[in-house]
Amino acid sequence: MRWRRIARQVGRSVAVWAVSTATMLVLAGLLPDFRLQSADGDNVTTIALAAACGAGAFGILSAVVWPLLVRLLLLVPALVLGLLVFFLNGSLLLLALRVNPSGRGEAAPETAVIVAAVMSAVASATGGALAVRDDEAYRRRLHRLATRGRRAHPPCPTAPGLVCVQLDGVGHDVLTNAVREGLMPTVARWLASGGPTHQAPAHQEPTHRLTPWRTDWSSQTGASQLGILHGSNFDVPAFRWYEKDRGEVMVCNRPTSAAELQRRAALRTRDDGLLAVDGASRGNLFSGGAGEQALVLSIATRRRGRDNRSRAGYFAYFSDPANAVRTALSFVAEVAREIGQSTRARLGRQRPRVGRGGLYPLVRAFATVVERDVVVAAVMGDMLAGRTAVYADLVAYDEVAHHSGPHGRDAEQVLRRLDRCLALLERVAEHAPRPYRIVVLSDHGQSPGETFRARYGLTLGDLVRAGCGLPVPRRAEQTHSGAEARAAVRAALRRPVEEKGEHHRPARRREPVVLASGNLGLISFPDVPHRMTKEEIDARHPALLTTLANHPGIGFLLVRSERHGGVVLGAHGAEIPLDRLDEEPGPLARFGPGAADAVRRTHSFPHTADIMVNSAYDPADGEVLAFEEQIGSHGGLGGAQSRPFLLSPVDLTPPAADGTEPVGAERIHRILRRWLDELNGPQVPLTPAAEEEEEGAEEERAA
Repeated sequence: MRWRRIARQVGRSVAVWAVSTATMLVLAGLLPDFRLQSADGDNVTTIALAAACGAGAFGILSAVVWPLLVRLLLLVPALVLGLLVFFLNGSLLLLALRVNPSGRGEAAPETAVIVAAVMSAVASATGGALAVRDDEAYRRRLHRLATRGRRAHPPCPTAPGLVCVQLDGVGHDVLTNAVREGLMPTVARWLASGGPTHQAPAHQEPTHRLTPWRTDWSSQTGASQLGILHGSNFDVPAFRWYEKDRGEVMVCNRPTSAAELQRRAALRTRDDGLLAVDGASRGNLFSGGAGEQALVLSIATRRRGRDNRSRAGYFAYFSDPANAVRTALSFVAEVAREIGQSTRARLGRQRPRVGRGGLYPLVRAFATVVERDVVVAAVMGDMLAGRTAVYADLVAYDEVAHHSGPHGRDAEQVLRRLDRCLALLERVAEHAPRPYRIVVLSDHGQSPGETFRARYGLTLGDLVRAGCGLPVPRRAEQTHSGAEARAAVRAALRRPVEEKGEHHRPARRREPVVLASGNLGLISFPDVPHRMTKEEIDARHPALLTTLANHPGIGFLLVRSERHGGVVLGAHGAEIPLDRLDEEPGPLARFGPGAADAVRRTHSFPHTADIMVNSAYDPADGEVLAFEEQIGSHGGLGGAQSRPFLLSPVDLTPPAADGTEPVGAERIHRILRRWLDELNGPQVPLTPAAEEEEEGAEEERAA
């Protein structure tokens, strides 16, 4: 059988060479600055021989020299590497023409870039099409493309593995709407559901179940993913917050902050994380304790070494020139698409709308193309290497929805592409050396709405300064968006991740530090070492709390109280102690069930701000007012942002044995850990009593 495999491989190589030769001949006939004959002219046989030699030399250089170039260029920022793809590929073609034995090939530099791109794409498509006909060859090809350069993995166990794909920012309602409208046929097939164009057969049984869950008050990736991967998001009150004892602003998507949060979680749980046993972490803020890490933010600041492979995913993907060319072309197309879509929104006077200029088109293209392609390729490699647990984050939807809205056409296009990624992973699982259970989940949703600044002409910081009797700038400054993709780009470029306005201390110590996390605001007074009480704030700034609580754009405030421990403040003098919120929810009533518990939990954190501010929420249309420049936001309470989803195989036990919605990211961690235990042992459904006992043991270990 070995000689048959060798013969098939030789046959495929000859076929790819022949197609590449034909492609080079066609391009030589179409492009005036590219020729394969001498100035005096040659016969057809000589030209064909020159094309064959040139195509062969280019193929050999692409297979041998290109991976070496990419490995050397790992010192270059990843985004820059993507932009260099065309130049490097064109240079290889010029080199191939120079070493061509016929000596007749010649091309202008700009033409060489075009020829190289077309030939790489054609060769990749041909090789892939031929390999698909041979399952074993297809599996080996995917394994080589996704895991080239990694150490050999030990023999694979036969127990099923678990692959968790996080669709960042996709809420439960957004997913169900996408399935109903036919935007996500793969998910529809898993649920045995369908939309207007993708109806499931009547006899088809669902392979997955869809379960909504509720986030903590801080409905953002930092808090949710830390809880999911490490089992604790205690003392993470928001996306960004000021820590008085350290005099520092913590930002979840800053590498130094992510590393510190991961360290704290590990100390609290006394556990390395969900992925500690034969796991892989791809594209995440945190590692989850995985031994295999790529594009993980919490290790981005370390020096490169055996324990820091945060950029290894780029090499594994870009080491194939066809991948590099395809991604580079898609990157350029996505930039053009964003410019066209933003121009159409501006000319059509779409409302609400935020600025989408500057570097945003490049950031969007990175999130929706480069990050997606690299992470999916890495997960493919993990599955084909037989790893036990994989967790990957795809941030594409979250980035686009922040600027285009969670229900806009731009966001719907991203959902279509994410569904194709799931279909690809499902297909790769068929060729993996062990069975896999694919779990798809989100870390939060997004709530639509205007920005606070657009509605009222001032930022939360301006309102706080007015309430403190401080001068307010005539022109409101923009609040920087905290989308996760921006941090991924900065880490890829190896640039500082400080954001505008996030200084360690304000210009004057008595001035408050005002930070925004979606529609959640945090106000801290850095010159007071402890968390101030309502009475202390009133004595210092008598008008501040009243100004905030009665503003129409504010939903409620949380402050510490000397008499009641903690109180929720609302309009018209509402003041509800935390222990009475269940009987008298006051301003929390419109935020739905679970709001009181979420607020009480955040109140217990050591680094909760002096004043926690949640923007107004309209239950009729689900809209909130973001304190950042986002028309799709998350970070606080109100609407779809607090209701993500969990899509799990039906042959795993239900997320909650009693049928209730899971609450909190830490609960999702316990569910995933339970499923890992089931896959490696007897798959016996847990009773409600057994599940409560398991959760109690987890809480005792954390305490």
